[in-house]
Amino acid sequence: MHTIDEDMRRVVEEQRLGFAATVCPDATPNLSPKGTTAVWDDDHLIFADIRSPRTVENLRHNPAIEINVVDPISRKGYRFKGTGTVLTEGTLFDEVLAFYRRRRVVNEIRSVVLVEVERAMPLTSPAYDLGATEQEVRERWERHHEALRWGESGAPTGE
Repeated sequence: MHTIDEDMRRVVEEQRLGFAATVCPDATPNLSPKGTTAVWDDDHLIFADIRSPRTVENLRHNPAIEINVVDPISRKGYRFKGTGTVLTEGTLFDEVLAFYRRRRVVNEIRSVVLVEVERAMPLTSPAYDLGATEQEVRERWERHHEALRWGESGAPTGE
């Protein structure tokens, strides 16, 4: 199938923070950041259940999931729609735990979620619709983040 291409892989590996949307039993949405989002293979993403009780419980009732990963500077990324499977034991679970140990994830991992990506689509800022180049968008958001770091006083915030 090969749903995840090289650019998608690059964005996920660089950012690692994905926002996972699941459906609660009362049909309301649940959106949760996942700082362990990673590409497992050409058709699957994974994330660790470190503090994800609602997400995991939702997936046990309804496996539908969407994960969005976006570079906050370029304002580009991807949305991955698919089916999530909660793993708590077995060979694959052990392989994923070893993967996170190599990444130095030290938190307790209760389970892992394997997401079979059925569709992957690009996400871009509306600034690109207005003709902005990636360089212009990047410069704008780099200035914004720099201003947040330094505050109006010119000194790093928190000092």
